[in-house]
Amino acid sequence: MLKWYEQIVPDSDVVISSRVRLARNLTNYPFSTKITDEQASSLVEEVKKLAPILTEKTNKKYYACNISSLSDIDRTAMVERHIVSPLLAEKKQTTGLILSEDETVSIMINEEDHLRIQAIVGGLNLEEAYAEADRVDNIAYEQLHFAYDEKYGYLTSCPTNAGTGMRASCMVFLPALSVARMIQKLIEEVGKYGVTIRGIYGEGTKSMGAIYQISNQKTLGMSESEIIENLKRIVMQVVKQERKRREYMLSVNSDEIQDQVYRSYGILKYARQISSDDAMALLSQLKFGLDCGLVKFDREFNIHKMMMGIQPGSLQWTLGKSVGSVARDKSRAEYIRRELPSII
Repeated sequence: MLKWYEQIVPDSDVVISSRVRLARNLTNYPFSTKITDEQASSLVEEVKKLAPILTEKTNKKYYACNISSLSDIDRTAMVERHIVSPLLAEKKQTTGLILSEDETVSIMINEEDHLRIQAIVGGLNLEEAYAEADRVDNIAYEQLHFAYDEKYGYLTSCPTNAGTGMRASCMVFLPALSVARMIQKLIEEVGKYGVTIRGIYGEGTKSMGAIYQISNQKTLGMSESEIIENLKRIVMQVVKQERKRREYMLSVNSDEIQDQVYRSYGILKYARQISSDDAMALLSQLKFGLDCGLVKFDREFNIHKMMMGIQPGSLQWTLGKSVGSVARDKSRAEYIRRELPSII
């Protein structure tokens, strides 16, 4: 069963994935900012009962757990795979998770809101992500009592999420715009249309490997379809700008760019130890070269899957143990050498 980050999809040269999150709160509990430890534990146990119901009513297998039952490595790896938010992974109060077997759908329990229903799919496909999240939302609605107001819509801990309670986002790869130092200008432009650009793991995080998240800011006064259409329109404009910038770079500096791509491949293929930051920068250059046809491999290869596999938590999860930074750098280099295809 392929995970979303293992799929080869159209437009993945720029748009890596699409995600929809729905914020929901239960009427019989205070918001998470006011909830007591006893109430938080009760909330998590009540919502976890959704897992077998979701399994029964969908064609996916769902699992439920308390976040506290997971190791630090498991929690970190889940943040790196975009299953849970950094906030949920770090929160001291009782929190929980419901996760589909293919990692497409997850429900974060007692994060900023009681429920954060999330669906994530590969490529530019916000409609499919919303359909997945909406199906789970409808099943949850049958079992739980959501806080809803006829005027303000779904009630949320943060007023900016009220209304639909929906945050839609696309993870995008913008190496050309990044090199041209055009990201800040882009942030200002999209902000005029109720859209924001954030780091790789969302609010409060930085970009890694020229990867960003573009998401809606406004949830009140717009329908779900309007939010998706607005975001999709903005993302397609960003895709157009990124591709146009790539064409320009190649037209004026093709030989130097190709040299950089091959140098990046050489370091990745033969390095004996490498940090995650260095590996991300080099893999970003390699992906750019692959997407632009400057380099070809002897087999199909998903660079973004490797980008997640080399992160500290995911790497240690694969190793099955916690190791120090030096051992991680060595293991990371070994993993890359083993998995990286040969150039044709």
